[in-house]
Amino acid sequence: MSYCVNCGVELEASLKNCPLCHTPVINPNELKDAMSLSPYPTEKGKVDVVKRKDFGILTSIVLIATSLSCLLLNLFVFPGSPWSLFIIGACLVLFVLVFPAVIYTKLPIYISLLFDGVAIGIYLYLITFNTASDEWFWMLALPIVALTTILVEIFTLLLRSFSISFLAISLYFFIEAAFLCVGIELLIQHYVDKPLRLVWSAIVLTVCSVIVVLLITLLSIRRFRDAVRRRLHF
Repeated sequence: MSYCVNCGVELEASLKNCPLCHTPVINPNELKDAMSLSPYPTEKGKVDVVKRKDFGILTSIVLIATSLSCLLLNLFVFPGSPWSLFIIGACLVLFVLVFPAVIYTKLPIYISLLFDGVAIGIYLYLITFNTASDEWFWMLALPIVALTTILVEIFTLLLRSFSISFLAISLYFFIEAAFLCVGIELLIQHYVDKPLRLVWSAIVLTVCSVIVVLLITLLSIRRFRDAVRRRLHF
């Protein structure tokens, strides 16, 4: 036997409303079942994935249109200096970066990195048309780009050929960072006709050497390596 929650009158089991105050009669079990129902749909909708080829085509069209628009503006509206070469070079670099990742994913990573270096070199060469001389490009910018590209290629080769643990990656990184800094300083000194000697790069070389020795020690002794992995959770 149940009673109305509003006026307290005794109710029959078949009633849906109180005969006295017309308050709805709710079965607690039915209320529990209703509350357990999720207000959200049980099936998840799916959105069509954007095809890489279509994205690559749209990206290429945007970059080409941007380059041509800036070139036309430079030729017919603002002909003072070849400023459009900055934008054209940037679009070229972006296209080279997007091409292997979106348009042609089967391109070997070494070729892709080489194209990246070439694109950056072309971009820097286009800048020479806005400078008084191109000597800085041939004697400084191009050698630095070539050195960086070679080191990145070697770093990628090491990752794909040997251990890729966190300690190993750190070891490869600090070794190449030292070589890069030393190479950049020597190239700068050669460009400004100064004696070739290490100054600020000697500090970087010293720090990297200490870190490299530490990493080699950790990688060589198993109990040290395991202890570091347990404490750093990798």
